[in-house]
Amino acid sequence: MSQENLTEEVKKQFKNGIIGSNRTCEYYPCHFEGQDCTFCYCPFYPCNDPFLGKEITSKKGNKTWSCKDCFWIHRNDVAKRCFELLKDEYFNCSKDEILSIKKTIETSHHKYAKTIMILGATSGAGKSLTVAALCRILSNRDYKVAPFKSQNMSLNSFVTEFGEEIANIQDLQAKAARIKPRAYMNPILLKPKKDNVSQVIIEGKPYKDMDVEEYYSFTRSKGLEIAKSNLHFLRRLNDVVVLEGAGSPAEINIRDCEIANMKTAEIADAPCILVVNIEWGGSFAYIYGTLNLLHDKDRKRFKGVIINNLRGDKSSLHDGIEEIERLVGVPVLGIVPHIELNLPTEDSMFIKSEEMDSSKILIGVIKLPRISNFTDFDALGLEKDVSVIFIDDPTKVKKVDAIIIPGTKNTVEDLKWLKQKGFFESIKKRSGSIPIIGICGGYQMLGNKIIDKGIEGEEEAEYDGLGLLDVSTYFDLYDKKTVQVNGKVLEEYRVGDGFIRGYEIHMGKTIMHANRPIFQIDDADGTHFEGCIDTNLKVMGTYIHGVFDLPSFRKYFLSLISKKIADTNEETYFDYNHVIDLNLEKLAKTFEENIDMHQLYTTIGLEDSP
Repeated sequence: MSQENLTEEVKKQFKNGIIGSNRTCEYYPCHFEGQDCTFCYCPFYPCNDPFLGKEITSKKGNKTWSCKDCFWIHRNDVAKRCFELLKDEYFNCSKDEILSIKKTIETSHHKYAKTIMILGATSGAGKSLTVAALCRILSNRDYKVAPFKSQNMSLNSFVTEFGEEIANIQDLQAKAARIKPRAYMNPILLKPKKDNVSQVIIEGKPYKDMDVEEYYSFTRSKGLEIAKSNLHFLRRLNDVVVLEGAGSPAEINIRDCEIANMKTAEIADAPCILVVNIEWGGSFAYIYGTLNLLHDKDRKRFKGVIINNLRGDKSSLHDGIEEIERLVGVPVLGIVPHIELNLPTEDSMFIKSEEMDSSKILIGVIKLPRISNFTDFDALGLEKDVSVIFIDDPTKVKKVDAIIIPGTKNTVEDLKWLKQKGFFESIKKRSGSIPIIGICGGYQMLGNKIIDKGIEGEEEAEYDGLGLLDVSTYFDLYDKKTVQVNGKVLEEYRVGDGFIRGYEIHMGKTIMHANRPIFQIDDADGTHFEGCIDTNLKVMGTYIHGVFDLPSFRKYFLSLISKKIADTNEETYFDYNHVIDLNLEKLAKTFEENIDMHQLYTTIGLEDSP
């Protein structure tokens, strides 16, 4: 294309304005899914920037500049900024002046994201929320930021709009960054099925079940390359990537095969921050021991320490901080106080069987050994005069006002556990008197039969369910449904507007023989009915995770306990996502007030403000 024709095409683009993704274009996506197509013809062409393109030989044998692999101009933040700075200047500027504008844009919209990695001295140190806090702080300063965790082990998972399964905490961090979650933010997800076997999810899709030995062989070969390629892709889309480690970086017994900590830091060439939960006790020992167990090249990456979750006076730590800084040569960047937050947690190891408060409506969630997506019920717990408790003692079933059987990573094994522990009879006795709902695997357990062709268990077998819903579940394919859903509660089970949203993540297929559906939903399969309810028994089941996040069905469920809490006033008729956003702001504000942000920006390689 001649320069004259290119100028005419660019002129049309400025006239059309910001158009976002042009999914009707026959070439979409020519760079990446979700790209901004405002500048199909780049106003900087040819930029001769070797990071964004390269010189190639055309079919006619001429040298020409190719930007086929350029992502930068097709980022929505970059496209918007280019439009703002060039729309009135483009036709009055020389080529050099235009390229000078490009360099100005690059100072705050980086061609390749800067990185920082957050690692914990222990599990539960607070690294996940530290990543979320930094993502929100940087987003508030107009940086395009994204979270990244190369490998996560979690039964709390989420489905992206593209049907990709990732850890729930990466979805929370994406919310903090104000971006849509994608599989490249968590390219490897491990979902434990037994003590030494996990289902391995690669780039959002089930790969295979692996035991420990096979998985560590995988990490030494394919695993690291998967982490590397996804991180590279993410860095091309953002200004900053905030990386999260897993467990502790000082697990010296698996140093040669783990990829979630220092190997990720190395491929990202990332400066590292160590987070310590002071509530665990021994925080200075954790700092000293962790850093001194690392190889020299890894220890040199650590540029700061954050002491997290302090209840009390931070001045009491002054002498200890001076001493630990002298011993390890790494500064303490700040002390974050304990914060009361309404945010989803990641690890079921921190679920506690709480004391029953008889002054509140008690919703009892069965604490299955392989419980998954236990944050499905967080929105219920925010309702006035409602308490959500996790119970592992069948005698407590008679004391609750509603029962939830949650999701599980292994329906068959947790069904056996329910029988062995005595939950079968205690749950059946309450049917008809209190509402009972099963989510995902819990829905499968409420049915008559589970027919397993060796997919869920180790051999082909048929199992009796609770028999409270007239449905049967079949496990006959190693195939998982992962899809986002939107829809409505059917008229007779609706309070308010009726809207629901959520996602499905499950093996197996459930067939309804009688009873009635609860929802009409839209998903990748089109519009159809979902769920099952027996109104006489007050028993219902659904595959939809997050079904309580919007108020309509949540209020209906609570109305089966008490009409008083089925009101739809503004205060109680809330969307849980709004609650999450308010709490992310609270989290970010607390971090900003208690961390040396200037030092942190310097560590990342940013100016104090973009």
